Amino acid sequence: MKHGKKYLESLKKYDPAAVLDIKNAAATVKTLAFAKFDETVELSVKLELKKSQSVRDTVVLPHQFRGEKKILVFCKAEKEKEAQDAGAAFVGAEDLIEKVKGGWLDFDVAVATPDMMKDVGKLGMVLGRKGLMPNPKTGTVTFDLKSAINELRKGRVEFRADKTGVIHLAIGKVSMDAEKIAENAGIIITEIKRKRPPDAKGDFIQSISLASTMSPGVRVKDEA
Repeated sequence: MKHGKKYLESLKKYDPAAVLDIKNAAATVKTLAFAKFDETVELSVKLELKKSQSVRDTVVLPHQFRGEKKILVFCKAEKEKEAQDAGAAFVGAEDLIEKVKGGWLDFDVAVATPDMMKDVGKLGMVLGRKGLMPNPKTGTVTFDLKSAINELRKGRVEFRADKTGVIHLAIGKVSMDAEKIAENAGIIITEIKRKRPPDAKGDFIQSISLASTMSPGVRVKDEA
């Protein structure tokens, strides 16, 4: 892959072979960013997983870096007020299902009560492709709408290992303090370790790195 001049200049600012603690890695990523926009900082964690194993969960990051999420809630009439009072942007049942079926996706996350999932499941082709399908494992299928919406508004994010055993997750912006970026990263790494499959053997975490949108990656020490 051919990289541009600014990327190559960025490489000269640090030792790519160095493995830094999370705080120094976050500070280094900030110095490497060169784009004119506020680059996103992404954490990448390579795991040693068998094909039958998976790692997936949600966590509330201590430091938010994105704007207010537009939350859609699929629920029946008796739960509508709870969802609206908690701050959901869109609330409804069959009306919203038909709207989404028609291609409308002007929301960031979808929540559904369990009694709506039979109908919401019909939106699999639409919501699944966008990663918006409500799922009990991520806390987005629940009757406790108030708690779910509050956590999502506070900055709850989902992490999930892909088919190659790598977790990629946006955790901040280069405009944030390095300490805040490091704290967000540390929370995710701790949760990933907590979700280690019981039958996983050897070094579960193979490598960790931080990088901004346009810059090279910085290797991070696994401080177990």
